[in-house]
Amino acid sequence: MKADLHNHSFLSDGVLSVQDIIGYSKKVGLNCIAITDHDTMAGVLPAYTFGEKIGMSIIPGVEISTVNYETNRSVHMLCYFPKDIFKLQGFLNKILINRENAKRQMAKMLMSECPITMEHIERYSCKSQSMYETHIMQAVADLGYTNVVIGKLYKELLSKKGKYYVQITYPSVYEALEMIKEVGGIAVMAHPGQFDSIELLEELARKGLVQGAEYNHPRNSEEVKKQIKDIAERYNLIMTGGTDFHGYYSNSPHPIGSFTCPEGEVEKLITLGHKAYENK
Repeated sequence: MKADLHNHSFLSDGVLSVQDIIGYSKKVGLNCIAITDHDTMAGVLPAYTFGEKIGMSIIPGVEISTVNYETNRSVHMLCYFPKDIFKLQGFLNKILINRENAKRQMAKMLMSECPITMEHIERYSCKSQSMYETHIMQAVADLGYTNVVIGKLYKELLSKKGKYYVQITYPSVYEALEMIKEVGGIAVMAHPGQFDSIELLEELARKGLVQGAEYNHPRNSEEVKKQIKDIAERYNLIMTGGTDFHGYYSNSPHPIGSFTCPEGEVEKLITLGHKAYENK
C-alpha cells in the first residue's frame, strides 16, 4: 500500500478540506491516507465517509502538540487508531483553547501596526477548530503587506522569535503518551529531526511508550533517518511516512504523497491497530 500518514486540513492549519485531501490523494495514486490535524479529531468521520465513497483506505489520526519539559523542546506525537475519540478530544480541547487565546492576543498586538480586524481573521479561522498564525497572516496578506503567508514577514511578526509571539501552554509529552495509552491509540513520534528528538525517541522506545517513529518526512535528514531506522530495528518500532501537507501554508510546501511510508510499514500499523481494537 502507498500511504501518506501526515496531512493537515483547514480544520487546523491547512488550506484544503478533508474531502479535497482524500480526493487528490487518490488522484496521485495513494491507497491510504491519514488526516492528522493538530489537536483535533474533527476530520475523522468526514474522512471515513468520503474515503469509503471513493475507495480510499483511511487511518484515523491526530497530531498532538506537547513539550518535553526536561529539555524545553517541542515534541509532536502522532496518535493513530484511538479507540475512545471522545476521551482523547476532551484532553485535546485544553490545547485548542490555549492556542485560541494565545493567537487572539497575538492578533490584537499586531493590530497596533497593521489595520487588520478580528472579523477579517475569522473569515479564515472559522472553519478551523482553533485560530492559527496562518489565519492572521492571510488577513495581513489580503491587505497587501505581503504576498507570502508563511515567509519573511511571518517570521518577523508571529513566529516563535517574532515580536508578537505569545507562548502556548502544552501538556508534557508523558501526559500525552499516557492519554494515548488510555484511549488505546498507537503512539508515533512525528518528525524526530525537526525538534532534535532522537535521544528522546530512543528513551521512549526503551520504555515501551511509543510504537513507531515518522521516518520519511521532509524535515528528517538522511543522517536522522539512519538514526531512526537503527532505533526502530532495535526496539521493533513501526516506521511511518508523511508529507506533513498544509498546502501553501508552509515554509517549504510539498504536494500530497511526496513522502510516504516505507514498504510494508503501513500494513504493520494497520495490523497493530486492528489488534488493539480486538483487545479493547
